[in-house]
Amino acid sequence: MTAPHRALVVIDAQQEYFEGLLPVQHPDRDASIARIDDAIQAAEQAGIPVVLVQHELPAEAPVFAAGSPTWQNHPVVAAHEARASHRVTKQSSSVFAGTDLEQWLRAQGIDTITLVGYMTNNCVLASAAAAEPLGFAVEVLSDATGAIDLANEAGRASAQQVHETLMALLHSNWAAVTDTAGWTAALHAGEALSKSDLPTSAAQGRSAV
Repeated sequence: MTAPHRALVVIDAQQEYFEGLLPVQHPDRDASIARIDDAIQAAEQAGIPVVLVQHELPAEAPVFAAGSPTWQNHPVVAAHEARASHRVTKQSSSVFAGTDLEQWLRAQGIDTITLVGYMTNNCVLASAAAAEPLGFAVEVLSDATGAIDLANEAGRASAQQVHETLMALLHSNWAAVTDTAGWTAALHAGEALSKSDLPTSAAQGRSAV
């Protein structure tokens, strides 16, 4: 297996998820932002490009309002802004929709994107799925992402349920899922991460019932 050409993509690590209307509930948001910082530092030390993505809506929007305090990156991530390899502003869930990210990645010779940030149940999931038809391999760091509690007319699920279910779903098809320590070790070794597949995950799921 050839060594991957990675970029670390930090998705929406913004104050909206800490002090706004969408506080991350699982994993613990203070722990997850610390792991995001660890991943950025590991990428910088390994010469891996770091892309910072921010969701931005009009100034009158209730969340991610352009220029508002909760639109700002979390201070831990903001400390890396000046050194970021590329910065992206988006209006959709996927980091690719309406942005120049695909073109930038291809210009850098990137074939693998590592996703960290928020939320597992929205932008991380959408970005991983969107990468598939574009031909990018995807990695997701389970302890450097996070989800929220959900309840609506279709049902309800705790943030822990949401996050753990989506990590299993992603690893079954769209992404190699590991934690920050495992990813950092793979960086140092110049190795790709392995992921499962749908037939294997289905077989293991049946045997676990």
